[in-house]
Amino acid sequence: MRSEPSHRAEMVSQLLFGEGYELLEQKQEWMKISCQHDHYSGWIHQLQHLGVDGPGFQQWLSAEKHIAYELAASITSADQALAITSGALLPKFDGLNCRIGKIRFIYPGQAISPSQFTESLLEKVALRYLGSPYLWGGRTPFGIDCSGFTQMVYRFMGIYLPRDAWQQAEEGQLIHFTEEARPGDLAFFANEEGRITHTGIILKDMQIIHASGKVRIDKIDHFGIFVTAAGKYSHQLRMIKRMV
Repeated sequence: MRSEPSHRAEMVSQLLFGEGYELLEQKQEWMKISCQHDHYSGWIHQLQHLGVDGPGFQQWLSAEKHIAYELAASITSADQALAITSGALLPKFDGLNCRIGKIRFIYPGQAISPSQFTESLLEKVALRYLGSPYLWGGRTPFGIDCSGFTQMVYRFMGIYLPRDAWQQAEEGQLIHFTEEARPGDLAFFANEEGRITHTGIILKDMQIIHASGKVRIDKIDHFGIFVTAAGKYSHQLRMIKRMV
């Protein structure tokens, strides 16, 4: 998804397999869309578009959706094979098959149902992204930004967070003291102007996993994120929120 109708425009987010959207506007071969899961908008090329009719879209909305757990896997239909990543949605998944409209896809990998949520699963999912390179607008293990990372991890819990860090900071229950934070809470960090620009997931022993350069684990305290190798703080803590 791009900020303007051009291949040269900034990438603002990504669509994953199984996600839906609504068409807002069209300019020649470009379509402005709004994602169903977070209402984030951007432009995609018409060659990336697969249209469904109204009843088909409603069926997709109401369908139970498992979530692909493999970092990368192949999913196949009768006439194509697609590479998908962790976090992709699998509507009407029965353990091997999923369906989008009238198309049946075969997914042989592991998938998670949000009903399987546990706090230990949240940490396990987060750690699978460890080392993934930072990519502005990214939402996959091959490139991800800070809010894309928290959004994707929480998806496995059946919690659909907004796209940007400042939007996510408006969700959840405020935790007033860092000592009260528990694994799975989201920490938010501000720039010099006080604007929320970064987020990450708190782990046990006051550590945080976050996407900064790459998905990494650092220490966190009431000042912010402390990078031991650099011997300094990299981000200033603004607030902690509990989403679960």
